[in-house]
Amino acid sequence: MTEPGTVQYPFSTSDFNEMPYRRMGRSGLQTSAIGLGTWKFGYPDSGDQSRTGEQDALAVLDRAHALGVTFWDTANRYNAGTGNSERILGKWFATNPDKRRDVVLATKLFGGMDGFTPNHSGLGRLNITESLSASMTRLQADWVDLLWFHGFDSSTPVEESLETVEDLVSRGVVHHLGVSNVTVEQLEQYLTVSDSLSRRTRPIAVQNRLDPIRGEKDPGVLDLCAAEGIAFVPYSPLAGGLLTDRYLDPAKVGQGDRLYDEGTDIDQDQLAVVAEVGALAEQWGHTISQVSLAWLLTLDGMGSQIPTSSTIEQLEGNAAAGRIELSEEQAAALTAIFGR
Repeated sequence: MTEPGTVQYPFSTSDFNEMPYRRMGRSGLQTSAIGLGTWKFGYPDSGDQSRTGEQDALAVLDRAHALGVTFWDTANRYNAGTGNSERILGKWFATNPDKRRDVVLATKLFGGMDGFTPNHSGLGRLNITESLSASMTRLQADWVDLLWFHGFDSSTPVEESLETVEDLVSRGVVHHLGVSNVTVEQLEQYLTVSDSLSRRTRPIAVQNRLDPIRGEKDPGVLDLCAAEGIAFVPYSPLAGGLLTDRYLDPAKVGQGDRLYDEGTDIDQDQLAVVAEVGALAEQWGHTISQVSLAWLLTLDGMGSQIPTSSTIEQLEGNAAAGRIELSEEQAAALTAIFGR
């Protein structure tokens, strides 16, 4: 056993377990280049619409920590509003209390949760405060590193929402604010109001849908993030799983595949893009998902990537993307295919 005080810690580091980190916007917070989306962690037998049960999810979390994939993203409403994704993370933290500070924990609130009155949703002071408290109970955590507003609440003054965040930061139960599913105009509102209040109310990150094939759901937000020093953290960065090697062979796609199960239409143009990227990825010794994530990490304003990993194999493949350094020629070749 190592005696207390004998461990030699570095003065500073830019990685953890060989995973590079990147700064979250202009804040002091740093997150692993590849993080972990946990929106499908839950209890499938309960009918909560999850895909990864507790035992497998806990194994993925163990491996994620070992790989340095320590930016974990969840939300209170994941899996049919059950809170089960948060509960599974909470079980991991309860078993690994010494590793809590290794993880940058992010959760979301906004939609109806923990009750049925009008005050159980939205971004008013009451719902923000009580929803966070309920999330922390499920997460078995004393603080949340990044709190996301899961949507924009047009019926509540932005000042009220941000002042509540300032109070939570003062109490130490929230460290930073992020906003999700916002337009350019809505993000500008947050920035304008936060400038009149306090720096601790300024969002350091945006989580919107974006992937290399379909681009941004809300155009212009990535450019605004780049200009304002905000990290853009895309959800579904692999286009719901389309940017994976299995779509090179249509025979591999069927029941149990997420896009198939969800009835998502995949057109031939998209499959052609997958095939082109696949040819380059094979030439470079990587997978489609790896080069896609690595390319996203080269974009101005882009923050960490949080692909969902249902299995350890998926996790290990995604994690490898964080250590890929694309050459200028490789990045340009991908840009030409993705049409940016």
